[in-house]
Amino acid sequence: MLLRPRRLRIETARMTLRLPVHSDFRGWASLRQQSADFLIPWEPSWAPEHLSRRAFANRVYWAQRATSGGTALPLFLISRATSEVLGAITLDNIRRGPSQAGTLGYWIGQPHARQGYMREAIEAVVHHGFTALDLSRVEAACLPENAASRGVLEKCGFKYEGVAQSYLQINGRWRNHVLYANLRGDRRGRTGAG
Repeated sequence: MLLRPRRLRIETARMTLRLPVHSDFRGWASLRQQSADFLIPWEPSWAPEHLSRRAFANRVYWAQRATSGGTALPLFLISRATSEVLGAITLDNIRRGPSQAGTLGYWIGQPHARQGYMREAIEAVVHHGFTALDLSRVEAACLPENAASRGVLEKCGFKYEGVAQSYLQINGRWRNHVLYANLRGDRRGRTGAG
């Protein structure tokens, strides 16, 4: 399904989720730099130019192409109260045909952590994936010791599915990840008829 990237907005109670634009650079770079110690243990190694304007411009162009092509939905979390970047969420690796699935990734700036923003964003993106994108399955993976990430996934209806060995390189090392999924019309864990 092709999307019109410039018009795409998902509204939540406190945020607008939208594609990154070039004018987001300063706020994004500042938040990432300020939150580096908080984020680095959970992310792939940052390239030396990670926080550069050029790398950010490439990110903006990739977001537009990926959204237009229907392969990913990379969104910034923008506070409606302050207009600042709070973090980001991406529904990536969107697969069509018999799979109808995508993979969720996300980060939140340290000053905004544990305030419910990511739960709000995940619920909105999963709903959008199931309704507007007609996905059947949204997957997510995180490090086993990342209690905050596991907790927010579980609160958003994701169910634990297992462990993937050497799933991603995180902070320079191949790491196992726990796998979660949220299914449209999920009945796992429910009992009784109805």
